[in-house]
Amino acid sequence: GAKILIDGAQAVPHMKVDIGSLGCDFYAFSAHKMLGPTGVGVLWAKKELLEKMRPFQGGGDMIREVHKYETTYNDLPYKFEAGTPNVADVICFSAAIDYLTKIGMDNVRNHEIELTKYALEKMSKVKGLVIYGPKDTNKQGGVISFNFKDVHPHDVATIVDKNGVAIRSGHHCAQVLMEKLDVPATNRASFYIYTTKQEVDALIDSLEQVAKVFRL
Repeated sequence: GAKILIDGAQAVPHMKVDIGSLGCDFYAFSAHKMLGPTGVGVLWAKKELLEKMRPFQGGGDMIREVHKYETTYNDLPYKFEAGTPNVADVICFSAAIDYLTKIGMDNVRNHEIELTKYALEKMSKVKGLVIYGPKDTNKQGGVISFNFKDVHPHDVATIVDKNGVAIRSGHHCAQVLMEKLDVPATNRASFYIYTTKQEVDALIDSLEQVAKVFRL
C-alpha cells in the first residue's frame, strides 16, 4: 500500500518523460535544472490522491469556506497553493519550457549523449581518475561522477575551478551512496544544451593538471 514518489529533477530537463507509463503516484521536478528560475517546481500526482490529502499549509485562496466548527477547502490545485503565488517565476518557467520544446527534447538528449561519450573517452585516459556509473551513454544522462585515487574531491574541484571550469564536489544529496562507495565525496561534471566540446576539452586539461599536481 506504499505510495511511490519519483524525483525527476535530473530526468525531465534531459529527455522525454512519459509520467503516466511509470506507474508512480507522485512525480516531482524543478525549474532551475531546465533553464528556469529557482524556487519553482512541479508536482504531478494522481488526482484521487490529491483529493484525499489535506492541505499542508494554510493561507489565502486554499479555503472555500471557514465556519466556527467546519472548514471546506478549495478545488485542486488551489487547496495546495496557499497565499500569493510566485507568478513572475512561474511565467519564467513557462518560457523555459517553451524554449526547450522549440529545441526539441530529442535534440537535447542527442547533444548530451554526444558530449558525454566524448568526455568519457577523454577522461578514461587521465591517470588516476576513477569513473562511477555506466559507460554506456544510452543508460545515463549528461552527468559523469568521478574521483582521483587518493585525492580529496574538494582539492580536485579547487584546481578545476581555478582554471575557470565549474564542477560540483560533495555528496550530491546521496551520502548513503558515498558510504557504500567508501569515499568521502565525489566530483560531478554535468553537460547541457549550452555545453560545447571545447569546454569539455578545458575540463580534461584541468583534470590532467590535477594528475600532474598530485603526481599520479
